[in-house]
Amino acid sequence: MPSPPRPRTDPLWSLTAACDADPRADRLDLLVGVYRDDTGSSPVFGAVAEAERDLAARAPSKEYLGPAGNRDFTDALTRTLFPSAAVRDTILAVQSVAGTGALRLLSELLAATGPDRTVHLGTPAYLNHRSILTTAGLRVREYPMLFPDGRPDPDAALAAVAAAAPGDALLIQGCCHNPTGAAMPGHRWEELAHALAARGVVPFVDHAYFGLGDGLDADLEGVRRMLEVVPEAVVAVSASKAWGLYNERTGCAVVVSDDPARRALAYGVMETTARAGYSQPPDHGARIVHEILTRPGLRADWLGELDSMRQRLGRLRDGLADALAERTGSTAFEPLREQRGMFLRLPLTTDQMARLRDEHAVHGLPSGRINLTGVPAPLVERVAEAVARVHGGSAAARPALSGARG
Repeated sequence: MPSPPRPRTDPLWSLTAACDADPRADRLDLLVGVYRDDTGSSPVFGAVAEAERDLAARAPSKEYLGPAGNRDFTDALTRTLFPSAAVRDTILAVQSVAGTGALRLLSELLAATGPDRTVHLGTPAYLNHRSILTTAGLRVREYPMLFPDGRPDPDAALAAVAAAAPGDALLIQGCCHNPTGAAMPGHRWEELAHALAARGVVPFVDHAYFGLGDGLDADLEGVRRMLEVVPEAVVAVSASKAWGLYNERTGCAVVVSDDPARRALAYGVMETTARAGYSQPPDHGARIVHEILTRPGLRADWLGELDSMRQRLGRLRDGLADALAERTGSTAFEPLREQRGMFLRLPLTTDQMARLRDEHAVHGLPSGRINLTGVPAPLVERVAEAVARVHGGSAAARPALSGARG
């Protein structure tokens, strides 16, 4: 009897396990997309902690909510993200198991309502996008979204739409692209929206990092503009990053359609998918987000904390870009200044990223992506020195860094 095929392992978690097994005390984990402070911890928002205390004191019920989850949460979240009354009249939202669960629900919906549908996906892409789409039975066609120097190609998505068939979908990240940090200006969102509407292509928006780029409203501007134009769209929303609720698995799947019958069909497909997959989503994180968004003082505290995180990311990004420019004398790292969010994509090859790990104990993805928040401010210079060495800049001839293998 032939041996069964070996199960595939997720490359990100395999790399994380290798990092955890690295015995060097000065190793840096820049892999998983979790916000970390300068101590290396992933802090709990003060607003989240206060909301949890108040919820515990009131001891809300733990009864079942149903496959659509906490409707107070989805209402408060969509009002925050999409304040336009005209758009809100066309929205259906159900709670999901984080942003990943929203992506899966919406992928199943697109597959059920368009058996011949192709999803057009810009590359480099988030590691899990292709897997989620193909598991739902969707065809995926990739297109390059970057110029060779790492800058985003502003016309790539427009070209993909022009090549798509009516009824296809275009997967777009709402802001702070993972893994590239690319950002699309608001006017380009509107231009893309008109192209999508004219071609009959459905925008599939993955929104996970709002608030960590240029500010909450600035990060949401593009999607808000798009939803004013297109007749239909689907949006996956994660609460993991903007509220730090990583292990609470809180998210929302949003369907936008000006046809009530289409919204009713979407609800039926997503409810059936949720019921068969996990029955219903967990409620604790949803209650926290609802509490924060509906209490003005708590909401103001949350927005202040989110903005502080964004400002720290800006300082880290500029500090690293400055240090790399000084060490290498190269312009290769200038595009880093235009990237947004938690991630940077270093202009390094797979072999150079392996050297960064093996010789300098700095663990990032083979694609060059690093979690910028994993770099404590006092260690920016150390990381810049390591990157400069493997890049072949002026630091290459200097003595080895502490923690490198002999």
